Amino acid sequence: MRNDSEHWALACHLQYEQGAGVRIIERKAGRTTVHAVPEMASAGGVPPVYLGVVGRQVVLMDRPGSTARLADALVEDALGLYAYPEPGSQRFWYSNDGDGDTGNDALYCGDRGASMTVVEAMTEDALPRVLGTICVGRGHHVPTFPGAGRAYISNLEDGTVSVLGNDPAKAAEYLNVIGAINLCEPEREKDGRSQVPNKAYPHGQVYSPLTKRIYELNNGYGTIAVIDPVADRIEARIDFPGCSNLLLSPDGRYIVGKGADRKRDPEHVLGRIAVLDVVTGKIVASIDVPDVYPSTCRFNAEGTRLYVTTAATGKGAQRERLVLDRVLVYDATAFPRLERIDDLEVGVADCGRRPIAFFVEAGVTRLIFVPNPSADTLTIIDGVSGRARETVTLAGAKPVEELNFSFLGAGGFYGS
Repeated sequence: MRNDSEHWALACHLQYEQGAGVRIIERKAGRTTVHAVPEMASAGGVPPVYLGVVGRQVVLMDRPGSTARLADALVEDALGLYAYPEPGSQRFWYSNDGDGDTGNDALYCGDRGASMTVVEAMTEDALPRVLGTICVGRGHHVPTFPGAGRAYISNLEDGTVSVLGNDPAKAAEYLNVIGAINLCEPEREKDGRSQVPNKAYPHGQVYSPLTKRIYELNNGYGTIAVIDPVADRIEARIDFPGCSNLLLSPDGRYIVGKGADRKRDPEHVLGRIAVLDVVTGKIVASIDVPDVYPSTCRFNAEGTRLYVTTAATGKGAQRERLVLDRVLVYDATAFPRLERIDDLEVGVADCGRRPIAFFVEAGVTRLIFVPNPSADTLTIIDGVSGRARETVTLAGAKPVEELNFSFLGAGGFYGS
């Protein structure tokens, strides 16, 4: 189907307490509907991986590295992996975090780390193509694509960055690990040694075309490692405490960090939003937002607004006081100053993560999609006026623990 502000379809993967589901939200002929993809019991064995939808069918991969197939129903134990789009392409990189205890993807990598699967979307009605599955380091991954035929993948449990070939013309390197960067800061380790694994715990990685540098957030150290992707070396480190993820401004000048302080005040969570100027290497703005856990931060397509979704963290009095039903809006044209200009009222997200999606038409953000997992709803906001258009019900009787949007083949949509 065509995608415009009054005729579109967007899919999302729902994780229940037990099992999973897929919903396709569709706008057609002036009416918004929610289609529930049928669900079926597991047949046992290796659970398939959910990749996205084509039409009203789900795209599944039966095992790492296998080809994709279409199915009319979603198997209840299908894995919904987090997918990162590769800018300027139709490729998506799916992160397999590995086992919760070891960080290893035992099925595909044994004890040698966890995997990433690269998938290329074809046309709207064609089956996506699985390009490859690669073993990198252990734990959760975040990819960055600085060009020059390279991809950089952070490895949470190892404290490293894997360097991959990403140029199909170089067959010997393409989608293979060709190097690694050790993020260890020996002075921050108990024994003072440079080692892998280490306590860097990288999560949050962006590339600025303005400085031609990769900025890697090391949560364990509270620092950013500045990486030269030509020499594959760390050339500087910047103190950046209190943040757990990074977002690059559309002009490449500023990095936005978000996080939460649960230690300073036992009665209140203090949400942290900070701004780093990549040209000066200095933090130019930092604010604490009481009783807010900033879950996801995203700019609109025009680069004029920064949207921050709220979700839950902490326990006891901290959790009871949290704001769980708002999206905070900041004026991105005022950067580096953080000027909050609106609070959008949505539903409740009493869970750890609330993503956000945008629909863009002719360079204009027409629609904003905000899930409310605890309320089992999705709020659709007008991207121009900032006012809610409607709220639709998603799962029905099953409580939703986590929701992720599916952007494979979804032209005009982006988000996290």
